[in-house]
Amino acid sequence: MSTTSLVQLQHQITRCALCPRLVAHREQVAREKVKRYRDWEYWGRPVPSFGDPRARLLIIGLAPAAHGGNRTGRMFTGDRSGDWLYAALHRAGLASQPTSTGPGDGLTLHGVRITAPVHCAPPANRPTTQERDTCRPWLERELSLLAPTLRVFVVLGAFGWSALWSALAAAGHPGPVPRPAFGHGAEVAVPGRGWHVLGCYHVSQQNTFTGKLTESMLDAVLARAVALAGPELRAARPA
Repeated sequence: MSTTSLVQLQHQITRCALCPRLVAHREQVAREKVKRYRDWEYWGRPVPSFGDPRARLLIIGLAPAAHGGNRTGRMFTGDRSGDWLYAALHRAGLASQPTSTGPGDGLTLHGVRITAPVHCAPPANRPTTQERDTCRPWLERELSLLAPTLRVFVVLGAFGWSALWSALAAAGHPGPVPRPAFGHGAEVAVPGRGWHVLGCYHVSQQNTFTGKLTESMLDAVLARAVALAGPELRAARPA
């Protein structure tokens, strides 16, 4: 795996302008802002993936939040969903700290990388299937670059679940037929690769505020991912 190539891919992602609706929305949000962030210089571009370039665990979300990733320029950063995710990663020993506020905060991930099937903030947090498919080549290329070390995928929500199986098939790694259904705690092996895909409810406020997803449920999925990823991931965690 070439770290340089992975860095180059992220730079290319941040310059993407293929989806007119998403470009218009992310830039409008960055211009108009909200009162509590009126002094913040918004990122307002596609948000690159974040984490360890030699990841054994890849976490796949949905899309950046308008005033989260679209503001800070980091996946799952600056909103309540990110607060939940990074706190859980820290409890699992996979993040250096339990919070993520933005670049320069000192956060590092150990053996973990975070991405999304759509890299731009969509209106109402709802990307279209066409936008997902337009963005899919970025995920395909990232999977190819990470393939030598990857062992486990944790997918947050049905949208990302569908996107991952499509990207795997396009990259030459088709999954079981028929395509596995999404569910919290679902676990599926990718034939011929030794990879495992785990399903988890998304860490959205809609799920966490209602109790559909609890801390213990999220911790259990991450614990299973660590177990499946093998001793190399455990060794990557600081003592």
